[in-house]
Amino acid sequence: MNRGYVVTLAVGVLVALFGLIWALQGFGVLQGSPMSNTTTWSVIGPITALIGVVIAVLSWRRFRAGRR
Repeated sequence: MNRGYVVTLAVGVLVALFGLIWALQGFGVLQGSPMSNTTTWSVIGPITALIGVVIAVLSWRRFRAGRR
């Protein structure tokens, strides 16, 4: 088992979570931040979340392929 894939998977999940939080703040769902209701974060958030999901999925696929 390669620990690099596990670390990359964790990083991908964290990046996706940050992107989700940024998107929710940008859309105004999460209030109380200077990022709330801001178009910039409404764009950056989903893009970051998508990048995180791609990293996590690719890492998971390589991890599963290495276990066979």
